[in-house]
Amino acid sequence: MAGGEDGPAAPLLGTKRTGRREGCPACRLDEANSTSAGVPYLNFFYIWIVCLTAALPIQSLFPYLYFMIRDLKVAKEEQDIGFYAGFVGATYFLGRTISAVPWGMFADKYGRKPCIVISILSVIVFNTLFGLSTTYWMAIVTRGLLGLLCGILGPIKAYASEVCRKEHQALGISLVTSSRAIALVIGPAIGGFLAQPAQKYPNLFSKESIFGRFPYFLPCFVISVLAAGSCIACIWLPETLHFHGDEKAEAVDELEAQVSDSNLEATKAKESRGESTKNLLKNWQLMSAIMLYCVFSLHDTAYLEIFSLWAVSSRKFRGLSLTSQDVGTVLAFSGFGVLVYQLAIYPFLAKYFGPIKPFRPAAILSIILLTTYPFMANLDGLELKILVTLASVLKNMFAATITIACNILQNTAVTQEQRGVANGISVTLMSMFKAVAPAAAGILFSWAQKHTSGLFLPGDQILFLMLNMVSVLGLVLTFKPFFSLPMQ
Repeated sequence: MAGGEDGPAAPLLGTKRTGRREGCPACRLDEANSTSAGVPYLNFFYIWIVCLTAALPIQSLFPYLYFMIRDLKVAKEEQDIGFYAGFVGATYFLGRTISAVPWGMFADKYGRKPCIVISILSVIVFNTLFGLSTTYWMAIVTRGLLGLLCGILGPIKAYASEVCRKEHQALGISLVTSSRAIALVIGPAIGGFLAQPAQKYPNLFSKESIFGRFPYFLPCFVISVLAAGSCIACIWLPETLHFHGDEKAEAVDELEAQVSDSNLEATKAKESRGESTKNLLKNWQLMSAIMLYCVFSLHDTAYLEIFSLWAVSSRKFRGLSLTSQDVGTVLAFSGFGVLVYQLAIYPFLAKYFGPIKPFRPAAILSIILLTTYPFMANLDGLELKILVTLASVLKNMFAATITIACNILQNTAVTQEQRGVANGISVTLMSMFKAVAPAAAGILFSWAQKHTSGLFLPGDQILFLMLNMVSVLGLVLTFKPFFSLPMQ
C-alpha cells in the first residue's frame, strides 16, 4: 500500500504491530479484540458521546447567529448580517486548519486519549466564553481559539478504526459521522430553544439574570456541562497506541549506532520515519479521498450556513421567516431521521453494496433535492414546515453516506501508525475549505438578499445553484483520472 513504507521503517512498523507487552493498554485491547468477535458497544458509546459534545459548539450557534450579530450591532443594514455572520463561522475552521496536523502528530506521539481529553477541555472553556461575548471581536477570538485547541476530529477517526476489529471499522467510523450528524440536530435545537431565554421564557428567566444580560449564554452553558460529562467518560476510553513500539524502534537505532560506532545509521532510521510521514502527500489513494472529503465538506458547511440564515430571514428577501425555535424543531426531526438511517438502514447498504458504492447516487440525489429549496419560499404554515423537515432529513442522509465513504477511504489508504498524521492532513485541508465556506456563503447570502429580482434568476435560486455547482465538482472528482480507486 502506498504511504511511504520504504527503507528501514518497514520492520519497525512490523515490530510495533506484533509485539505484546504486559500492562500496555493497547496490547490488552488488541488481545480482547482478537479473542472476541463482538462489537465493542461500550467503547463505541464513549466515542459517540465524545464526538457529539465536541461537535455541538460547531452546530449550536446557527439558529441564533443571525440574531446575535444583529444584537452586537456590527451590521449597518439588515442585508449585511449574513456577511458578518459568515466570518464568525469561519474563524473556528481557520483555527482548526492551523492546528490539525500538529494535533495529529501529538496523537501519534503521545496517544489518542490525551488529545481527546485536551480537546474536550477546550470546548468547556472557550464555548462558555463565546456565550459571554459582548462584542463582535470577542465572539471571533473565542471561536478561533476553540478551533485551534479542539484537535479531536483527526485522532478520533483513527481511534474509532483502531478500537475494534477490522470488520467493525465501518461501524466505528459511521458512529463518528452519525454523532456529528446528530450534533447537526441537537446543537441547533439547543441553540434555537435556549437562546434569548429571558425573551422566550420570562417566567423562568428574568432580564436582570445572567441569562438575560447574556442572551446567548444559556445554550453555550448547557453544551459546556455536557462536555464536562463526556470528559469524565474519557476515563474509560482505552488507549490504542502502542508506546513500547517506539521504545523498541529507539533501541534498534541505538544498536545500529553502536555496531557502526557512529550515529549515521540511527540518523538514517529516524530520517526514514520522517520521510514516511512526508510521503503521505505522495499517496494518491489518500490524497484523492481527501480531495473528495474537502469538496463535500465545503458544500455541507456552506449549506448549513445558508440554510440557517435563509430559514430565519424575512419573506421580503425570499426567506422563510421561521423563528429560531422553528429551525430547531425542523433540525430535531431531521436528526431523528438521520439517526434511524445510520442505525437501521445504512448498515444494510454497507453490507450489500459496500460503503463506497452508494457515494455517487447520494451525491446525485443531493443535487436534485437542493434544486427544490428556493421554491419552498412560496409555501407557508404547516405545509412549509413538513416539506422543509423532509428535505432536511434527506439532505443529511445523503451527506452522511458521502462522509462515511470518504472517511473509510482515507483510513484504509494508510497504516495504523500513519493514521493520526494522515487524518491531521485531512482535517487541515478540510478545515481550510470549511473556513472559506461560511465566509463565502455569508457574502453570497448577503448578495442574494440585495438582488431578489435577480439578473437571469432570482438571488435565492442563484444561491442554491452555486451550492449545487460544488456538489457537481465533487461528483466529477469521483471519476478517473482524479480518483485512484473504482467507486464500487
